This record gives sequence, structure tokens and C-alpha cells, in this order.
Amino acid sequence: MKQLFQGLVPVCRKEFIHIVRDPGTLFFALLIPMLQLFLFGFAVDTNVRQIPTVVYDESQTQESRQLLQSFANSDIFQLRSYAQSKEQMYDTVRSGKARVGIRIPYDYARHLQDGSTATVLVLVDGSDSTVAGQAVSTSTGVTLRESLVRALPGGKMPIEVRPSVLYNPATRSANFFVPGLVAILLQVMTILLIALSLVRERERGTLEQLTMTPVAPLGLMVGKMVPYGVLAFGELCAILIVMRIVFLVPIHGSVIVLLAMSLPFLLTVLGIGLLISSKARTQAEAFQLSMGTILPSVFLSGYIFLIENMPPIFQGISRIIPTTYYIRILRGIILRGAGVSDLWTQAAVLTVMGCAAILLAARQFVRQRMT
Repeated sequence: MKQLFQGLVPVCRKEFIHIVRDPGTLFFALLIPMLQLFLFGFAVDTNVRQIPTVVYDESQTQESRQLLQSFANSDIFQLRSYAQSKEQMYDTVRSGKARVGIRIPYDYARHLQDGSTATVLVLVDGSDSTVAGQAVSTSTGVTLRESLVRALPGGKMPIEVRPSVLYNPATRSANFFVPGLVAILLQVMTILLIALSLVRERERGTLEQLTMTPVAPLGLMVGKMVPYGVLAFGELCAILIVMRIVFLVPIHGSVIVLLAMSLPFLLTVLGIGLLISSKARTQAEAFQLSMGTILPSVFLSGYIFLIENMPPIFQGISRIIPTTYYIRILRGIILRGAGVSDLWTQAAVLTVMGCAAILLAARQFVRQRMT
């Protein structure tokens, strides 16, 4: 029996030493589960609260302000902005700055005073079926409570709400999840491929040969990016075709604009992949670091859960995640028909992120070549 376990203690000691000396293994073994715990415990909130709302109050009376206060007190609607026209209210919802629009007509107070029914229009962005359902039901409940306070003789309700679900009237969940999934799939594939490329050359010894040639670090980074960028762009086109034909998700905006505004995101994820490859020493380490970018991109980018419902610290983290901005671009163009004027800030942020990642990767490569 003793011979069966001969050498057990030395082998265990050796493996413990390897684990302690490998920070990558310790990181994924200890910190990743803690990160998941914090994400699920604090950032993930399935309750719908504080929906960004734009208000177009034509009445501008005490009665209309009282109704708006009832909407705000429900904790479901966050009255974030006030429009000066019907067109401005629609534009705010289409651009994604608000998910709900409340329009109170100019004769709202007069209808309440003369005993007739006043109608309130509630526009709901149907891109997210969960948010749309909660907004419609809560708006109906708010107006019902106000009507009961002002109940008319004969049981007639003085306030009537007319909800209108925009962009996704059938509230199909595929219309919400599939565009976001495009961003996640494109990120995983692109980062993984580009991250493994440089590490593969380092393991094979061909990277040292490149350092002996008159290739500038930035030229090497961009040269590595271009083929994988073309491959990722082709993958994007294929995914969009499958989304349209198989999942029947309509593209309400311009396909040309969508493809053009996808380039800054591809630039960013390619830069992140290069940065990972300049840090990693082995393909296994590069793979682990690439997979580590998935968790925050899924849970903190607004792909599944509302960013507005997250604690402020996680909302701040979401602002440095490229997927957050690209999902807004995809859903804005595909679901709401938004244009460049509505989404140019998202593309600008992604461009800055991509350039910064490429410069950092080139700087890291220079440091490695000098050591």
C-alpha cells in the first residue's frame, strides 16, 4: 500500500509551489469567483426601476405637474428630461436617451375641471420587453390611482392612459437579445484570435525574428490587426444575415451606417486583443485573459440588465467597457432606426478606446524588446 502512494508528498509540495508562483492561476482560482459573487450580488438586479423618461407637458398646469409627480413617486420612471415638442420627444426615445416618453395634452386640466376624460399618451421603447411591460403596467396603475382620487359620477374615469409600444410592438425577446449577442460574439471571437496570434509566434520563436527586422512596433501591431479585422468584419456580416433571416429581427436603420459604426468597435477589441497578447507569455494565459473579458461584458454592459439599476460604482465600470457602447449602437440602429447624429458619441468613445489600446500594446512590445 505504501508503494502505491510513494512520492505523494513531494509531488503535492511541487504543485503547491507552482500554484503559488503562478499569479495567473491564483487570479482565476480566487479572484474570479469573488468577482462573480460581487456581480451577482450587487450589479445584477432583475427589478425594473428608474426607467429614463422624457416628458412633453403641453398643459404646464398644477394638475399636470401633480400627475408627473405621481409618475416619479412610483420609482419606476425617472423624469430625466423635458421636451419642447412632440418631435423632440420622439427623437429622445429613438436615440436611446430615454426609454419612455410621457405626453400630457394642452387641454389636460380643462378636461379634469369640466368633468370629461383627459387622455395621456405614454410612449414605450419596446426594444426590451421586460422594461416595456413594466412601463405599461405601471403607467396604467399611476393613472388609475389618480382617477380614483378624482372619480367622476357614474364611475367614469377622469384620466385615461394610452400606451404605445414603439419599435417592437410584439415585444419579442429575440429583438432585444440577439443584437446584444452580436456584440458579445464578435468580441469573444476577435479578442481570442488576435490575442493568440502574437503569443503563438513568441512560443514558436518567430517573434524574435520579427524584432530583428526593421519593423516598427506600431507597424507590427497594425499589421497584425488588419487580417483579423477583415475576418471579424466578414463574421459580422454573416451574423447579421443569420439574425435577419433565421431570427427574423428587422433592421430599421441603415445597414451601411451599422457596418461603418461597427469599425470603431472592431478597432477597440483588436487593440484589447493585442494588449492581452503583449502581456501573456503562453497561449493558455492568453486564453484565460481573453475569457476574463466576457464576464463584465455580459453583466455590466446593459446586454441583459439595466445599467440604471446598478450601484454607481458598477455604472462607472460599465462606462469603460467597449461592449456597452457597441450594444447601444446595435440596438439603436437595428431596433429604433437611429442614425449617426444619435449615436456618434458612442462611436467616438470606441475610437478613443481602440487607439489607446493599440498604443499601449505597442508600448508594451517595445518594453519587451528592450529587455
